[in-house]
Amino acid sequence: MNENASVTYIKGIFTAVFSVLTSLFGVLAVPIMLMVGANVIDYATGLIAAPKRSEDINSYKSMRGIWKKVCMWLLVAVGAIIDELILYASGTIGITLPGSFLVACIVACWIICNEVLSILENLKDIGIAMPPFLEPLVKNIKSQTEDKVAKHEENE
Repeated sequence: MNENASVTYIKGIFTAVFSVLTSLFGVLAVPIMLMVGANVIDYATGLIAAPKRSEDINSYKSMRGIWKKVCMWLLVAVGAIIDELILYASGTIGITLPGSFLVACIVACWIICNEVLSILENLKDIGIAMPPFLEPLVKNIKSQTEDKVAKHEENE
């Protein structure tokens, strides 16, 4: 297989995977992929930063970290369940709501912000210089997500 055919094959695999995820999750596909990517990067940078923090790396801590990431995915699933209940209940009383997976998307965005902050902390501990605007920017996005949810709860 020549190099051009290999690139085409890899592109085909990525397209197929993304198409399946999009058909399964719809609008939630991109936040889920970003969240999983952030989970993997956070886990990897956490392993690299552990010796710099004088922390021991053992299988118990590693498994606990992996299960924590899996539970984050379950939080998004709970958000999706809540979304489906809202759509079902509103449809039952004759109200058609625009869009779906609002709660799940908000949960995923909140988790992504937390993961990005953790990645930035890990990179600082590793000794990587950070642009001064990056951490405040992520914290601002996280707080805006939390504020939107709080305002939505006040209006109900």
